[in-house]
Amino acid sequence: MTSIAREPLATPSTWLGPELLRSDDWVRRLTLDQVADLENALAAAKATGKPMTEITRDDFPLPVLAPAIAEWMKALQHGRGFVNVKGIPVDRHDDADIALLHWGLGLHMGTAASQNAAGDVLGHVRDTGADPEDTSVRLYKTRVDLGFHSDGSDLVALLCIRQGRSGGENRLVSTTALYNEILRRRPDLTPVLYEPFYWDRNDEQAQGDDPFFRLPICRLHEGRLTFFYIPWYIRKAQRHPQVPRFTARQTELLDLIDEIAEDPAFHVEMRLEPGEINYLKNNAVLHARTEYEDFDEPERKRHLVRLWLTAHGEWADGDAFVQQGIPTKEGVVSDADDISRANAGSAG
Repeated sequence: MTSIAREPLATPSTWLGPELLRSDDWVRRLTLDQVADLENALAAAKATGKPMTEITRDDFPLPVLAPAIAEWMKALQHGRGFVNVKGIPVDRHDDADIALLHWGLGLHMGTAASQNAAGDVLGHVRDTGADPEDTSVRLYKTRVDLGFHSDGSDLVALLCIRQGRSGGENRLVSTTALYNEILRRRPDLTPVLYEPFYWDRNDEQAQGDDPFFRLPICRLHEGRLTFFYIPWYIRKAQRHPQVPRFTARQTELLDLIDEIAEDPAFHVEMRLEPGEINYLKNNAVLHARTEYEDFDEPERKRHLVRLWLTAHGEWADGDAFVQQGIPTKEGVVSDADDISRANAGSAG
């Protein structure tokens, strides 16, 4: 029998946006010594001559920053479930070096997972001119609003290199606060969270696999809630004739989750500035992005780099399904190639 939490959950990761803004205890500002440590590690990694994906943790030593990283991990696992790190020296380096720096820092927190069918382990969140109505297009390659969702990993690490002309605010909501509000408003819908939904694979399934999979939104493990949610994948799965149609209760639940998450009384909104990283524990926090307007010049366009990380250490509530990344397929264009193509089109 499935275990269901029928009473409100009280954890350090249960917070409301307006309350969160009364302090900045979720912010970590790098010291001059920590920045120097990052710079030294970047130089050491470049000196190996290895491609980025072959750089190891030993190639990117961080003796000064290591205690801070351990504290970040503690805050992610046992605290609020997210940390905002400020002071990454993006203004001193080109995009390739910034990507390597982000990669090296991530090696001290987890193992990178594939983010798309091209096998990219470092993703580029940037508008490539892709059509958001195309069912095979991942929405992070567009400028449209991205509703509240999880990513396919223990942790997501999002570093801002450049912001666009306007918009593109990041929003976060606590999954346990969201869960508690569902309990308060519609306790009759709580069991539906634990029932399997059908999810679209966005045409990224491995050869021979179904174009959808089954997974509940919530699971409970030793009192810890796992909350995994990508609403457009769930709704888009309805395009497949083999997938059962939504029940009325499923539709009500999806609409209620979105309604609560979008309520400013629950989420916090921020604008990541160049040199800031948001580290998020996907079980604890859903994230979103508002629509944005971009610059015309390719070198000024909004650009963030992303890691999906299977965390180091004890993450007993991790889920093997969402830790494995997206299987690779032949003929899929990588993020980097997509951006080069988009830049060439803008230049032309």
